[in-house]
Amino acid sequence: GRRTELLKGLPATSTVEENSAAGVSVYNFNVTVSPLASGIAVLPTIVNSNPLTEAFGIEPKGGLEFRVITTGNPVLDYETMPKSFDLQIFVEDTAGRSDLNVLTIQVTDKNEHPVFRGNVAIQTVTIYVLERTPPERIYQVDAADPENAKLKYSLLPATVPFSIRKSGAIFSTKEFDYEKDPHCYFLNVTVTDPDGLNSTKTVNVNIININDERPYFTTIQRIYRIPEEQRPGTIVANITAKDPDDEDSPSRLFYSIQSSDTHFSINPATGVLQVTGRIDRDALPLRLHPNISLVVRVEDSPSSGHASEMEITVVVYDINDNPPECNPSDFRREVNENTTPGIFLVDLRNYCKDIDVDPSNNQFTFTGLSGFGSNNFTLESTVSGRLVMTGTIDLENPANPGVEVYTLVVRVQDTAHPNYSNIIYIYIRIKPVNEFSPVFRNLSYVFNVSEITKVGSSIGRVHAIDKDWPPNVITYSIVAGAGSRDYTNIFWISPTKGDVRILARLDYETTQKHIFTVQASDQEKSTTALVTVNVLEVNDEEPVCSPNFFSLQIPVDLAIGTNINGFRIECQDPDSDPRSFRYFINEGNENSHFIFSPSAGSNTSHLILASRFDYESGLDTNWIYSLCVHITDDNLVSARDKTTHLVKTGTVTLSIRVIPNPTTATTTTPGFTVVTKRENLYSPSAWYVPFVLTAGALLLLGPPGCLGLLLLPRRRARRPRAPTAGRAPRINAPEKKKAKKEVIMTMTKINTVFDGEARDPVTGRMYEFNTRSGARRWKRSNEPLQPVLPMQVMSRATENSGQGVDRAEAPSKEEPSEKKKELTAATKPAAKSSAGQSDTPGPAGLRLQKKKEESEDVGLSSPA
Repeated sequence: GRRTELLKGLPATSTVEENSAAGVSVYNFNVTVSPLASGIAVLPTIVNSNPLTEAFGIEPKGGLEFRVITTGNPVLDYETMPKSFDLQIFVEDTAGRSDLNVLTIQVTDKNEHPVFRGNVAIQTVTIYVLERTPPERIYQVDAADPENAKLKYSLLPATVPFSIRKSGAIFSTKEFDYEKDPHCYFLNVTVTDPDGLNSTKTVNVNIININDERPYFTTIQRIYRIPEEQRPGTIVANITAKDPDDEDSPSRLFYSIQSSDTHFSINPATGVLQVTGRIDRDALPLRLHPNISLVVRVEDSPSSGHASEMEITVVVYDINDNPPECNPSDFRREVNENTTPGIFLVDLRNYCKDIDVDPSNNQFTFTGLSGFGSNNFTLESTVSGRLVMTGTIDLENPANPGVEVYTLVVRVQDTAHPNYSNIIYIYIRIKPVNEFSPVFRNLSYVFNVSEITKVGSSIGRVHAIDKDWPPNVITYSIVAGAGSRDYTNIFWISPTKGDVRILARLDYETTQKHIFTVQASDQEKSTTALVTVNVLEVNDEEPVCSPNFFSLQIPVDLAIGTNINGFRIECQDPDSDPRSFRYFINEGNENSHFIFSPSAGSNTSHLILASRFDYESGLDTNWIYSLCVHITDDNLVSARDKTTHLVKTGTVTLSIRVIPNPTTATTTTPGFTVVTKRENLYSPSAWYVPFVLTAGALLLLGPPGCLGLLLLPRRRARRPRAPTAGRAPRINAPEKKKAKKEVIMTMTKINTVFDGEARDPVTGRMYEFNTRSGARRWKRSNEPLQPVLPMQVMSRATENSGQGVDRAEAPSKEEPSEKKKELTAATKPAAKSSAGQSDTPGPAGLRLQKKKEESEDVGLSSPA
């Protein structure tokens, strides 16, 4: 809009006093509006000030009249603020006309009250002064005059021990004693300007108590008496003290015990002295020195304060707090039974004591003897405690309860209240005396035992008793007998039970009765009894037959009823009659070709051919028969008793080889020489056998042999031996040389034929033998039985048909003990044909066709 003079009275200059309050009118002016305006659109407003301030404002007075006032924010201060302000005032009417003019306001100075500065200006200052502090400045008052006039300080009341100087410094004028002087002072400090304007502030001064006094004990008592064994926490004394620094207020003191003691402690705040550890008057060192000295210290500060000390004494006196004690608390004594009454057993007072110190508390007595059997004992007196036996105890007496150990109870008790007591146990062992010897229930024992009773079986029991009580342990033993020729001990007896057992097999056939002596002993005394064991006969022996294994060879055309090879078995049974044997072939007798005769009632029986062999029709196919022969000993047992009678069976095994029909072969030889070869096999394990035989032979045959060698040349010189007709002469010495003629000689080696087998009853080994000569040898395990081959004898004599076959005999006479010899044919004149000799051999000329083998002699004797 257009600028028009709307502000009447402006520009102008006005004044205002400093520190004017808000709302103070500074200048009035009017506003005029143009005719076209209906009013004021923008009220008069301070749009700018120089310097910038908000200390002024415009408010309407009414109508179009307005005034400039102070706002109080900030308060005008002549000393600190600008002294003149230019205010630009703007106004606009409704017609759009406006006006802008300047009002200059000058601030005028005013005399103001002095002003306190610092803490004292905003609050009441409290000053603390320690007692005993020398006079000194305690505070500095700071004040100023707005007009910078010189100020004057004053202090009220005038009687206080303080002063203020021109500079405003407050000084104490004395050394304060907290215990005597007031504890607090209130000072009124006034500051005045030259025009008499003043300001006043209050300063509080507090006197601080310092620890400058020693505390002192108010407790007068120094000796305290307490009984021993007080519980921890028991109060002994209440130690009190006071600190002068605390006046009438409760003192903050600290209590402690300076001496090293574990029995007591003191409450550091209250001074209460109480028990903390066990106090035993009966133990060292209190037993000798019952007084306990304590140094109690009181301090007014936990550290570096004032302190005082006081010594107190606690006297501990004895009470009856211990029962009488006995060491040991149980006693063991031994007394032989039947001991004479009146014997002293134990003096209890020597083992008991009461450790209480006061004699009135350590006296005791012995009372209350009790326990099972206590009527046999008594105490001499309640003071001495001597235990005496008053009765006789016989353990074997039926009236005796049978107690071996009597348990007695004695009470040892204090004579002082509360009469503590203890129990003593006394064990009296009645020692048994071995008065009686063991006694067998029977003077002798007879046991009937079957001879087949197993080894280790019990055959009976002996029993002995001992009248001693308690019963002694009885030990049984065999002291005589119980042995035989073959066994040192046949019987054994249980040492604790008396059970008799057999250690070896009983044999009725050897010994029918055994008698031995048993002993019962209680380690000190013993007794004996006789034991007879009757051995009952039982058929426990098997028939034993010889040979029990045999091998036979027979021709296929052997006549019925023939005793095969003359074989017979002979049986023995120690517990059976020779007539009790029965013989029967159990296995291998196909087509029943073989039987034994007699079949029963004899201890010998022969093997008989019962039927012919028939191989041609196929009835018989087996050429080797293995016969299992059973021999039983029940021939004399009746049929009724056979179900209960014990029957024993022996076994013989026979191997029979059937030889087919022999073929005839005839050969001629001009002559033969028999060369006998014996071969001995030496066993290293039997070295002593040839050694002993050789040494014996040398001793027996040495002298006669030497004599025979001396006489033999003379005898041969007198009686020259003529050669036997039909036999080649034995060459003993060289003959005179004759005309040399050619002679054909044949040498045939004849070995013994072993045609039978049997088992040696001693060693159990198989051996072979010749049924004619009896020569024997051990059988080789991998060598079959030598068959007897058919042979034909060419002679003028008639053929022998007794067994259906002739057997070649080996020479039955053994040669003397010489080195092995061979007889060789020497040069001999040829026989003339006119003498009646032919190319066929004579009656003794035999041609043997055998399987070549070597004859062994291993120590088996060959019967002549």
